[in-house]
Amino acid sequence: MSPKQQRGEATVEQLLTAALRVYASSGQQGFTVNAVTAASGVSLGSLYHHFGSFDGLAAALYTRCLEQLCDVMVDAVRRSRTPRTGIRALVKAYLRFTVEQRDAALFLHASAYSGYLDGHAEEIRAVKEDRFGAIAAWMRPHIEAGEFAPLPGPLIEVLVMGPIAETARRWLSSTYDIDLNEATRCLPDRIWRSLRPDPDE
Repeated sequence: MSPKQQRGEATVEQLLTAALRVYASSGQQGFTVNAVTAASGVSLGSLYHHFGSFDGLAAALYTRCLEQLCDVMVDAVRRSRTPRTGIRALVKAYLRFTVEQRDAALFLHASAYSGYLDGHAEEIRAVKEDRFGAIAAWMRPHIEAGEFAPLPGPLIEVLVMGPIAETARRWLSSTYDIDLNEATRCLPDRIWRSLRPDPDE
């Protein structure tokens, strides 16, 4: 890698790190291009050079946070031997990420439907399909073996991701009385039970 490329990567990292810090401290209303350039010490021209727009920066940050979350979930299921331990590990990994990477989790959950991501929906969808595809690939042989209920993939995703995403969102918002330790104890097995095949079928 040339020195110029190294400087470019360092600038991108500087901007993304500053953007996450600004969002975590100031919320969506304080998440502005002026706040990010001030916090990063990077010029507006450089930001536009690397990301095309402030929305491009926000989309890149969202993508990075999403990749980080998905990577810990994929790693968790790949190290599991059974479908039950895999689902339990995935749920715990998601909730652990929410605590340990709170700023990234906050940005993910608060930004999912924000207008500044609209122009980059295709890029974000591609990342989701790639990362969640790895989890679907882990599930596929278990579904074929009858260890999961024979449900459509999107419905399985809702049953797994819906409860933990909503739990994390409420905990992060601080407006709900959510005990994440209790959630970590009870959700893994309850989600697993929702995925088990019906013994009467």
